[in-house]
Order: sequence, then structure tokens, then C-alpha cells
Amino acid sequence: MPAFRTVAAYVPPGAGLLAVGLVNEVFGPHGQELPGFDFALCAQRPGQLRTDAGVPIVVEHGLDRLAAADLVIALPGAEFRTPPEPGALEALRTAHGRGALVAAHCVGAFTLAAAGLLDGLRATTHWRFAGLLAERHPEVMVEAEALYIDQGQVVTGAGAAAGFDLCLHLLRREYGATTANAVARDMVLPAHREGGQAQYLAAPVPADGEDERLAEALAWARANLHEPLPVAELARRAVMSRRTFARRFTAATGTTPHAWLRDLRLAGAEELLESTDLPVEEIARRVGYSSAAVLREQFVRRRGVPPRSYRRSFANAP
Repeated sequence: MPAFRTVAAYVPPGAGLLAVGLVNEVFGPHGQELPGFDFALCAQRPGQLRTDAGVPIVVEHGLDRLAAADLVIALPGAEFRTPPEPGALEALRTAHGRGALVAAHCVGAFTLAAAGLLDGLRATTHWRFAGLLAERHPEVMVEAEALYIDQGQVVTGAGAAAGFDLCLHLLRREYGATTANAVARDMVLPAHREGGQAQYLAAPVPADGEDERLAEALAWARANLHEPLPVAELARRAVMSRRTFARRFTAATGTTPHAWLRDLRLAGAEELLESTDLPVEEIARRVGYSSAAVLREQFVRRRGVPPRSYRRSFANAP
């Protein structure tokens, strides 16, 4: 599927004001170095709609714009427990049938499920309502912990600020790491979080000396990505035992040190493949892999294509 250009967000009754602002911030007007999206908010009845915060917004477009877009995003609404509007379900099915990329933020997943677009697929939503989604739609494989789940033509994301992770993933997938990172920098957000990362941290790390040492160790790792970076070395720099370091790391980041380093290396490789003409062997060295073969194996496993194919696709990314 070619990279999307037209983006339409379905605004349900009682739409989440945060979600409306979020998709507008990502796909709305940006600098010339970023893709220029044709973005629209759509509702079954255009006009003034009340949001979950009680603040009204004006939605100019109807569902015909939704059905015709390249990327369609179902936003969350306060009335998600009630059956969705039939016209919206039909517009979503039409878009999906045309081959559009269909996504849902937070409890917008209930709308996609009601349209039958999640049947037989893995999906996520806000962790608080994952049980309800699984109960109402047993044909959907609900995963309560994931930040977002990409099933090809259908992508679902978790609640609240995780919508940024969903949107940045869509940009990264279709336009490459350089574009996604530029948007993230513009919004002062982390460039990339893997979809399998936990939605929330059950036991946040207290703000103490150990927390500061952990942050310093991670900053050192980012600056020395070309090094092997064994966990024992990171723990030593944080002045912790390996066991304590692993526990504190997971509490602070929601993932393991090995997974964090792997994602960091792959993200660095993506940017170098897009923005430089360096040989793959040199890129592998710069991001800490022992050879181009190891980079290729990890890249294919995690990104689905070899590095050279990725470079051909995104070398001219905006």
C-alpha cells in the first residue's frame, strides 16, 4: 500500500478532546520538511459537537470524507458503551474494503470491533476497558498490555497519550524513521516506543539517587551505541547489582534492558539507512552490531524487510 496522504478521523458523540487534539497535532499542518496531509475531522452529523470535557468543537465533514480517506482513525468517545452510529460503521467498512489503512485510538477500538474489522485479529485498547472489549467481542484477540498492535491494514492503540505512539508508529511505518522523528521532535516527544511495551508502570521508580544514576547510565548507553553495552556494564555505571538494575530499569521504562538496547540499535540503523549513504557494514558497526549479517537478521525479524530494502523504500523520505 502506498504511503497515505488523506487522513480522516471519526469523531463520535462525546469525543475525547485529548484525542481530537492529538491527531490534529500529528497530521495537521507542519513545516515543509514533513508530509503535507489532507486532514479532516468527520462526524455522522457535521456541525457543533460536545466533547468529553464539555468543550464544543466544530466538525466540518461528514462520513463521505471518512469513507474516501487513505488513513482512517476511529477516535474514542464517552459513549463507547452504547452501539456506534450505523452510518459510521458502514463508512469504516467501506474505507477498509477500499484498502485504506484503518486505526483506532483508545476505546475507538470498540467502534472497529462493532464494524467487524477486528474479527480474528489481535487488538488493544485502554487497559481499563480491555476486559469489556474481550467480553463483548470474543472473536477479537484483546491484548491489554500493548501500547499499539499493528495487524497490517488494521492498527489499534492504547488510551490517552499512547495515541501519540500509535500515530508516530503509522508515520514511521509509511514514511520512515526520519519523518517520524522530526514530528516527535516538533512535539517534544520520545521518538519511538515499541508497541509491545507496557501501557503503564505499576510501580514507578522513586525520585532518588538511584533513579539519577540509572538515567545517567542510559544517557551513556545512547552516546556509546557502537559499544557492546552488556547489562553488567550498565549496572556498574549505575552503581547497582545486575538484579537491582534490571528491576529498576523495568520499573522505569516498562521494558527490559535487552529489549531497550535492541530497539535503540534498530532505530539508529533506520535513521542512518534513510539519511546517509554509509555501507550497511558501517551502519552495523555504528549501532553496535558485530557484523552486517547480525544487523540484517535483527532487521528482518523486527522490521520485516532487510536493511537494503528499507533503504530503497525510505531513502528519499521527506
